[in-house]
Amino acid sequence: MTSTQSTTQSTTQSTGIVVIGAGVIGVCAAYYLWRAGHGVTVLDQGEVAAGSSYGNAGLIVPSHVTPLAAPGVIAQGMKWLFKPDSPFYIKPRADRALTSWLWKFRAACNAEQARRAMPLLRDLNLASLEEYKMLAGLEGLDFGFETRGLLHLYAGEQGERECEEILESAHQVGLDAHMVGREEVEALNPGAAILAPGGVYFPDDAHLDPARFVRGLARYLEERGVVFHTGRAATGFQLRDKRIAAVETDQGPVAADQVVLAGGAWSPAIAGALKLNLPIQAAKGYSFMIDGESLKLTTPLLLAEAKIAVTPLGGRIRFAGTLEMAGMDLSVNRRRVEAMRRAIPRYLEGVALDEVDAGQAWAGLRPCTPDGLPLLGRAPGVENLVVAAGHAMSGISLGPISGKLVAEVVDGETPSIPLGLLGVGRFG
Repeated sequence: MTSTQSTTQSTTQSTGIVVIGAGVIGVCAAYYLWRAGHGVTVLDQGEVAAGSSYGNAGLIVPSHVTPLAAPGVIAQGMKWLFKPDSPFYIKPRADRALTSWLWKFRAACNAEQARRAMPLLRDLNLASLEEYKMLAGLEGLDFGFETRGLLHLYAGEQGERECEEILESAHQVGLDAHMVGREEVEALNPGAAILAPGGVYFPDDAHLDPARFVRGLARYLEERGVVFHTGRAATGFQLRDKRIAAVETDQGPVAADQVVLAGGAWSPAIAGALKLNLPIQAAKGYSFMIDGESLKLTTPLLLAEAKIAVTPLGGRIRFAGTLEMAGMDLSVNRRRVEAMRRAIPRYLEGVALDEVDAGQAWAGLRPCTPDGLPLLGRAPGVENLVVAAGHAMSGISLGPISGKLVAEVVDGETPSIPLGLLGVGRFG
């Protein structure tokens, strides 16, 4: 896609709906709004898919029905929280927003919250998968979409127990999954030297190339009249009564009938101009790529104990993982990348990890809410603002259904999936 670089405007530009954010959620929202007949303008401070939509694992995961905030997470994660090379790391710092988020996260880690969230996450992911199947059929839109399932591998007893718990959770909400031994592991990835003795297989999961999807869909929309202003940051809002009249940007205001805030980890700062509190913390994830010849992978993997996803993307393989809460910091912590590299040989043999330079690894900020569910719906106190943010590690998986729900909310329709648990004001 060729970026549309805005020039400074001295007068307010008029548009129909302004979407703030050109990641997967914002571009999907633009697609469904355009399909519903709206004029749409998308603003982003960077380029399309420049944030966490670029280098993530690219997994579409109906299998992921347990929210980040779940029973036992606090106890399980305490040994990791302040260990810099662990899968889950919180950088110690004096930050009132982080302290408040952790308090809310602690409160959300209970069985009742998980019980309510799991069917919703199932429905959202399954609906999004169906939308992906439709999008994959659009003329000129090829994003490497494949429905080969997902294989959770364990290396030892701890991982095996985790896989059994994952399987039990999946069966509780009616998902298709089963434990596999070495023979089926090898059958799912013929030619790959997998050392792990077994795992759990989810046949209904899928994968894609995330950057190709987001950029391809943006290009598709631009060819059909949707306007993309990249390199144009939203800096505030012009309010009239309880409505946004225009979005202020660093290159002049853009008038809007409706506004969709889909700014990912940057959403709280943007919403702050409206005195709207969005309890989202940035959780940094890392990824790196290798040539696919050293690991002939066809079915994506999740390495249970290491919390690393392994995704075949064309002729290359992407390794993605870790959850690092260090604020709005995109620097690459080499120690964490090296920890990922050290964990991989426990599961896979003959992987060409010597070509991985930790300094060249990608980092992106995933927007996490305290209860592990996105914020989606009308914002309290602002009549024409819809928020779609806080999708954590499931932005790609939930992108299309989030966009569809945004369009339904904008048009005043009954959402195709109830949004009660996703309310924007649910944290007060």
